Amino acid sequence: MNSNRLPAILVAVGVILFLGYSSIFVVNARQQAVVIRFGEIRSVKTEPGLYFKLPFAFANADRVQYVPKQELRFDLDDIRVQVSGGKFYEVDAFVVYKITDAARFRETVSGDRISAESRMRTRLDASLRRVYGLRGFESALSDARASMMQEVRDDLRPDAESLGISIEDVRIRRTDLTQEVSQQTYARMKAERLAEAELIRARGSEEGQRRRAVADRKVVEIQAEAQRDGEIIRGEGDAARNKAFADAFKRDPAFFDFYRSMDAYSKSMSSDSTTLVLSPDSEFFRYFNQADGATPSDRVPQAMPQAGAPEAAAPQPATGSGN
Repeated sequence: MNSNRLPAILVAVGVILFLGYSSIFVVNARQQAVVIRFGEIRSVKTEPGLYFKLPFAFANADRVQYVPKQELRFDLDDIRVQVSGGKFYEVDAFVVYKITDAARFRETVSGDRISAESRMRTRLDASLRRVYGLRGFESALSDARASMMQEVRDDLRPDAESLGISIEDVRIRRTDLTQEVSQQTYARMKAERLAEAELIRARGSEEGQRRRAVADRKVVEIQAEAQRDGEIIRGEGDAARNKAFADAFKRDPAFFDFYRSMDAYSKSMSSDSTTLVLSPDSEFFRYFNQADGATPSDRVPQAMPQAGAPEAAAPQPATGSGN
């Protein structure tokens, strides 16, 4: 081979390799490719694989634009929405979408995700304000939240389909009260709890007074019954004691007199402040003067006993009961 032809051969091989490389493009599982020839969409490749095109991209012949195939997400910055009652919420939401029509996506927004998301963000903002504005204060924090997200998603779908996009899901990630509404709500809830606590205390006080009245009445009843039973028992005891005294008196009158006198002494002189002013020959001191209980007046008659003379009565105690 002539050595002068070698550079030409190398150049020819290089051109062939360049043309071959420029004619091949690969689409992976996460992509779809739009083939554009002179500004017009020639084909869309949605299945992963190796494809061929004209190798003149530099001359705007066949140019390949890749667009994502998997689910994408964009977040909406916190927005301030007003509900029907005039209160405000701060809402944080995001959208999950897929590019289902790559050709339309190319035609409407030139295959630019930022432009597409900007249009959907505007529509999402308007839809959230509309959905929240139709509902009251409590609805946003209740089970109605799921239906609100579906309603927002349905609002976005027609506009998204015009961009070649399918809205998969709309999520309201956070719904918070604004600072001023939070303070008002806290103050209102605090006032409600205080009123409820005051009502409970009033009911407790009323119930306490009622139970104390019932307890006081029962105490009075129990004391009255106990006093009545005590009086009955005391009367029965007195009756038994009197009967015992009567029986003792019948059996031994002298011993009965002696016992009554000792009892009178005990009761009369039990206190240190007791003062008795009596004659020494008083009947009260009969057992002090003589062990047999005879008084001086008794001793004279003993020298001349008189049959049938009445027996001296036992001295009555100065204090104590009469029986």
